[in-house]
Amino acid sequence: MSRIGKLPITVPSGVTVDVNANNVVTVKGPKGEMKQAVDPAITLKQEDGKIELVRATEQKRHRAMHGLYRAILNNMVEGVSAGFKKEQELIGVGYRAEAKGQMLELNLGYSHTIMFEIPAEVKVETKTEKGKAPMIILNSHDKQLIGQVAAKIRSLRKPEPYKGKGIRFVGEIVRRKAGKSAGK
Repeated sequence: MSRIGKLPITVPSGVTVDVNANNVVTVKGPKGEMKQAVDPAITLKQEDGKIELVRATEQKRHRAMHGLYRAILNNMVEGVSAGFKKEQELIGVGYRAEAKGQMLELNLGYSHTIMFEIPAEVKVETKTEKGKAPMIILNSHDKQLIGQVAAKIRSLRKPEPYKGKGIRFVGEIVRRKAGKSAGK
């Protein structure tokens, strides 16, 4: 049996989970609302604040879907109750970020500024402190969407291996290369 799929999902107070006839799960909480269609081979059982997922057969596809949908539904419950946060830092001389509503203005050493539009479900803020690298902070209830937006921002200037300049996640370790040898 799937190790992840057999774990029950605990539903915190303030979060409601509804399953309709077409196997569409709706999760509502203080941070927002999310919907997800679940494969018909997976059935959901709700009992006293816990949700269990049960698969129809032991086919390889059903075993894969069992763990997948359990992880997706758990992320939905966690997202609408607590939310998710991603932090990125800009390493490089003159690199700047400024949030203007849902637009993110980035100066990343190119000849032009980059205007990046953030989806409505994701809240963005920037922090610039003297002596520290500028930071971009993303908050959302949708784990998949916030990860996708953070990856797209990072792809605008990936950290390079010689000096480590670029956009990186807080705590990310960039492997450095030695570069040219100085003397012969």
